[in-house]
Amino acid sequence: MVPFRQFLLKIHSRCNLACDYCYVYESADQSWRDRPRVMDPRTVRRTAALIAEHARDHGLGEVHVVLHGGEPLLVGAARLDALLGVLADALDGVADLRLTLQTNGLRLVEDPALLPVLARHGVRIGVSLDGTAATHDRHRRRPDGRGSHAGVARALRLLADGPYRPLYAGLLCTIDLAADPVETYEALLEFAPPRLDLLLPHATWHTPPPGLAGRTTPPPTAPGAEPEEPVPYARWLGAVFDRWYGAPRRETGIRLFEEIAALLLGGTARSEAVGLAPVDLVVVETDGTIEQADSLKVAYDGAPATGLDVFTHSFTDAARHEAFRARQRGRAGLAPVCAACPRSAVCGGGLYAHRYRPDTTAPFAAPSVYCPDLAALIDHITTHLHRDLTALGAAARPLSR
Repeated sequence: MVPFRQFLLKIHSRCNLACDYCYVYESADQSWRDRPRVMDPRTVRRTAALIAEHARDHGLGEVHVVLHGGEPLLVGAARLDALLGVLADALDGVADLRLTLQTNGLRLVEDPALLPVLARHGVRIGVSLDGTAATHDRHRRRPDGRGSHAGVARALRLLADGPYRPLYAGLLCTIDLAADPVETYEALLEFAPPRLDLLLPHATWHTPPPGLAGRTTPPPTAPGAEPEEPVPYARWLGAVFDRWYGAPRRETGIRLFEEIAALLLGGTARSEAVGLAPVDLVVVETDGTIEQADSLKVAYDGAPATGLDVFTHSFTDAARHEAFRARQRGRAGLAPVCAACPRSAVCGGGLYAHRYRPDTTAPFAAPSVYCPDLAALIDHITTHLHRDLTALGAAARPLSR
């Protein structure tokens, strides 16, 4: 059994945007409709106590709590302050508490009381931004159809410049193939992010992502070989990688690239998106139900469900649940074609949700719908690292006499 170290709390189940690609509201799982809008204080207290119990029972020196939604800042400053206080009190003397919040940013401008609360509790803030104003507003609109980029930009200026800079964790950007990759990257750089997450749109073999309709389950290609199918996401990400990696100085971190590089060099990664590290994240919904990662909502209705809740079960019960254990088996948990692939230690089969293929006996035992793209991206990064390591090795050789 692998204990949880990351606890994602859905503190508000509704949102003030209507993004067209949202995996919560626009995907197969519609359970949000039957859940309370806000996590009740009783649920908060019970969840905090269970996190502390789990940390104590498993000797965890540090736990990460991610506040999520919906839009978590819709809870308001007073309720947020109380919730953070409950978490801090529960973990005091048990484990170091690392707090993060993922937001669309709009409430940071609309409610000036929020940032002081977040600062007081040391909450790191990640903001969703999809590049240029045109690209962002094509997808991330308000319910009345108005774009949200201008409001997000104002929020980011509050974070990037001034006393709240230490809270700024970075930007999360969902890839849009219609957008120029380098232009997207440079638009994100305008807000001086400490780090970027570039996300593949959540999709499955049943509901393929934009640009990949009709993709069939591919056999793995040999490293360095030209992929048999189009790889538009690898081309997009490769263009950003070249711009980022070739910059004369470090401009920001890009999580996907850094973790692939670390894995290629024999290190480890903690991302669900790549690598074979066991999953250590658990989700608690506003009603206290315990679920798997909510990216699974793209698969089918009820895909993240476990049947557990914080009022009758512990997080150790959840960690023993077969749904979580299935994602903690490393290479043994991959499809045979993935396990035999030389890249499997790096791609890890891709994000679990992206493997879903309902026309098979084991629906999550297919390669990722992004398999050729992941392979091509890994090979692209490998080529750059090999070239530079070879050059370093040559430079380090002593001169012959």
